[in-house]
Amino acid sequence: MTKTMTGLATAVAAVAVLAGGALAQTDTIRIGVIKPITGPLAFDGNNSVNGAKLAVDEINAKGGVLGKKLELVVEDGQCKPADSVTAAEKLMVRDKVPVVMGAFCSGATLAVMPVAERNKVPLITGVSSSPKLTEAKQSWFFRNAESELMTAQAFAAILYEKMGLKNIYYLAVNDDWGRGTVGAFKETFEKIGAKTMSIEYVDRTANDFYTPLTKIRAANPDVVIVVAETQAGSIITKQARELGLKSKIFGVGAWATPTFMNLAGDAANGVFAGVVYASTATGDANKMFVDNFKKVFNTDPGKYSAGGYTTINVIAQAIARAGAAEPDKIREALTKTDVQAPNGRIKFDSHHQAYGWELVLVELKDKVPHIRATGVAKSPYD
Repeated sequence: MTKTMTGLATAVAAVAVLAGGALAQTDTIRIGVIKPITGPLAFDGNNSVNGAKLAVDEINAKGGVLGKKLELVVEDGQCKPADSVTAAEKLMVRDKVPVVMGAFCSGATLAVMPVAERNKVPLITGVSSSPKLTEAKQSWFFRNAESELMTAQAFAAILYEKMGLKNIYYLAVNDDWGRGTVGAFKETFEKIGAKTMSIEYVDRTANDFYTPLTKIRAANPDVVIVVAETQAGSIITKQARELGLKSKIFGVGAWATPTFMNLAGDAANGVFAGVVYASTATGDANKMFVDNFKKVFNTDPGKYSAGGYTTINVIAQAIARAGAAEPDKIREALTKTDVQAPNGRIKFDSHHQAYGWELVLVELKDKVPHIRATGVAKSPYD
């Protein structure tokens, strides 16, 4: 174990000792979780929950927090705003959890944010990346994930200047995340001289993308920026190869993950992606995380596994720092976050947007995300 991760475990355990008393089996701190456990995004949602479970197991093995074990209370939001709001109301009002991690899709998280404000319960996402979520600067919402504006700013110059990808076609899911991501990338790329050829929006539950891909093949752009999660992204990639699309593909979403690469198969070879996490990243903290994750789940972690893992560690540190599992104290403690994650050291800015990770540009080949460039995620506000 690295000094940094050992320090995290020791700090949490120390708070437990100072709180006094033995760790009671039934005396827990409950953390609410809203994820898509079923439906088309279940692959990604369950990967996020697995990362969270690993973090909870590691923390509890070291003594828990404030003399209590952590317990996850998981609700299935299915990435639907209405279902996610219902889940949030249950967790915050009936279960009275002091903090919630969720709700995965940006549209669902956007719907849950007013629920958190009304009930005065901290809501922290380790996934949702639409820029509009933090632009509102709400008191009870925190984002422990990159915004797509941060990703675009990190890699635009590399794609445009070094790789010569100047004519861009966008293919994105038609939801808040997809539209917000296209807006952020389009603005960033056009500022440095790139040309937007056209934009195609598709339903994220679709499985036939031949019509938009045929249009894109005829346009012959330098690059297709595809904004889609694991299942849709893998289908798009395979169908693009079937049609003989020659343009490079740059994926935004969970593309550098074992799940995506297994689903896409050989079609994933040559795909580029800009991601906040890749299991092949260097560093002791990431090596320890990858080793521990593989021992439990028999696969490498991906973006969402890392997001769930890191977010639970952020929450655990905040509760320990707060000295009580109370929403208002946790909210205040979250503003002082300074956590070493597998992919960098993260803090929150004035809009409660986390920054400090090492963003990576990867090229997929033979089910391995090969790192081609890196960049540190900077705050878009401070």
